[in-house]
Amino acid sequence: MTIKEKIAVSAITGRTRWLLFGLVVTAGILNLVDRQIISVLKPIIAQDLGWTDNDYGTLAAWFQGAAAFAFLFTGWIADRIGVKWANPLGVAAWSIAAIAHGWAHSIVQFILCRVSLGATEAMGTPTGIKTIATIFPPSLRSAGFGLGNAANSLGAVLAPLAIPVLAIIWGWRGTFIAAGLIGLAWAALWLLATRRINFGATQTEMPSQQAAAPDYGTILKDRRTWAIAVAKIFSDATWWLLLFWMPDFFNRQFGLSGVDLGPPLAVAYGGAAVGSLVGGLVPARLLARGHDLNRVRKGVLLVSALLVLPVPLALQMQYYWEAVAILALTLAAHQGFSTNLFALIADVTPQAKVGRVTSFGAFCGNLGGMAIAKIAGLTLATGLGYLPLFLFASISYLLGIGWIQLLLPRLPQLRREIP
Repeated sequence: MTIKEKIAVSAITGRTRWLLFGLVVTAGILNLVDRQIISVLKPIIAQDLGWTDNDYGTLAAWFQGAAAFAFLFTGWIADRIGVKWANPLGVAAWSIAAIAHGWAHSIVQFILCRVSLGATEAMGTPTGIKTIATIFPPSLRSAGFGLGNAANSLGAVLAPLAIPVLAIIWGWRGTFIAAGLIGLAWAALWLLATRRINFGATQTEMPSQQAAAPDYGTILKDRRTWAIAVAKIFSDATWWLLLFWMPDFFNRQFGLSGVDLGPPLAVAYGGAAVGSLVGGLVPARLLARGHDLNRVRKGVLLVSALLVLPVPLALQMQYYWEAVAILALTLAAHQGFSTNLFALIADVTPQAKVGRVTSFGAFCGNLGGMAIAKIAGLTLATGLGYLPLFLFASISYLLGIGWIQLLLPRLPQLRREIP
């Protein structure tokens, strides 16, 4: 980090820091709500447009695939232009893509809309991680990531409650348009709030890096990158499975649809919020007390992985609230795992590479999401049900922490001075 960057970042304190944090969190909520509209309203849209399970799986796979490949560039964009401009650029772009859904009729048009939304929403993760890593000191980053994930989970809680109501008032097309207009308003607010803030030098201001393209050469040679990337494949596959298919699971298993889906989905995603808070604040507290980073970070990852093991039992529950409890625990565990995986990036990655390492990890995670989305559609279309999918989900996080331990048997202490 340059002297100019240190001066700029050190100036971001107090009210300014929390204002920016609040805006980043709000952007994350909008990101999640925009992608959730299609899953919450799937029964309605499918009936209106005649979609099959395989069609929906195809749409989900296209979304994930577009996001995955966009992640190869969005981290570089965030590193190059800086968080001041990357935030409004990303939110405005995906908001326009969300609005376009309101005019889609054919499956091809929907694929184009989902590809556009996936590619533009890929700006959200690296930009959000880089912004939090910029405005928070190292000792508070895991807490910042945890609070951010918890607040973002509010989007998943609010979405199933608000989206069906909006669809009743304006229809499913109007719901997409309304969400997009809110995002455009956010972009304008960010520009207004940051007009006098200096976040430090960007790559476009550094002559020595003028020719720097999305250079992943040194990053791909680093075992730390692959430790994170493969763990993201395993963990994100389960997250995207539930994000895209949980409304369908409740509809298929318990006959819930429309506004009846709202409360169980909200409670399940409420578990994600709790998991984010606990997964962020507990390790932050332990690290502040001087506990070893390696034991703290991997301990939280392992506990989170073990808590996912019971997820197949949701298929055996007689009452849907019992299944909600199991899925809420699963989502809580995911967010605890995800929070510490993102914190691990900041722990072991140089500041100048955080955006690209985050993006490459997200690229790999979205490839896992792309695969599970299509596999889920095919599995359900052939009548196998959710059991094979939930069995994979139950061990996916253990595979992730096992891989991390294999490649990174010992984590360093907190640092930012890695060249």
